[in-house]
Amino acid sequence: MKAKELKDFLDTKAAQYEERSFLDEDPIQIPHRYSRKEDIEIMGLLTATIAWGNRKSIIRSALKIAELLEEAPFDFVMQHQESDLKALPPFVHRTFQLEDLQFFLRALKGIYENRGGLENAFYHPEGMKAGIEQFREIMLQTPHAQRSEKHLSSPFKNSAAKRLNMFLRWMVRPADAGVDFGIWQQIKASQLYCPLDVHSGRVARKLGLLNRQANDWKANEELRTALLKLDPEDPVKYDFALFGLGVFEKF
Repeated sequence: MKAKELKDFLDTKAAQYEERSFLDEDPIQIPHRYSRKEDIEIMGLLTATIAWGNRKSIIRSALKIAELLEEAPFDFVMQHQESDLKALPPFVHRTFQLEDLQFFLRALKGIYENRGGLENAFYHPEGMKAGIEQFREIMLQTPHAQRSEKHLSSPFKNSAAKRLNMFLRWMVRPADAGVDFGIWQQIKASQLYCPLDVHSGRVARKLGLLNRQANDWKANEELRTALLKLDPEDPVKYDFALFGLGVFEKF
């Protein structure tokens, strides 16, 4: 497929899948239940953090988290006492357990109190690789069990950081289509990386956008370079095309 044909094809597919019906079966529906910026951020991050496995299961677990936070995530984060965390009932989503959720809530409180919010925690003048690592380091300043560190991916350790890149897409990309939120202004859409997974990686390789076989940070860099050639302002819009082709069309 020639470059123009590829761009036209992916533009069409991106537009096809980036539309409101996408919310019906996707975990991004969870932060869409809120209107306050901080509620969207917090539930977006927590939902993205547990976003592996069956999407219906992810949605069920994220709704459970919202219930545990009394349907007021920001208020709970800012006002909770240690006794409130200890009083939470058991929670498990695969390897993300109550102990991990309690750590995240403590760390988020510190970020809002001391860093001016989640956007500031992720923003880095050197770009999103440094920004994701910075966020991870800030979170880990809060006392935590060693087990919780696996839920904070490190691109400096060559992790693809799929879930954090997905969260960043939600927060940064424009809300024109009613899917992503566009509530962060310091980070530009042109700086984002695709939330690379088995589906998008497979489609990207078939289309000649990616040669590297491992779905790691080096593959992220390679795919980003290819997508920037198609749209230098909004390369990650093609995540909708790659995901849709892989999951819905079995491309």
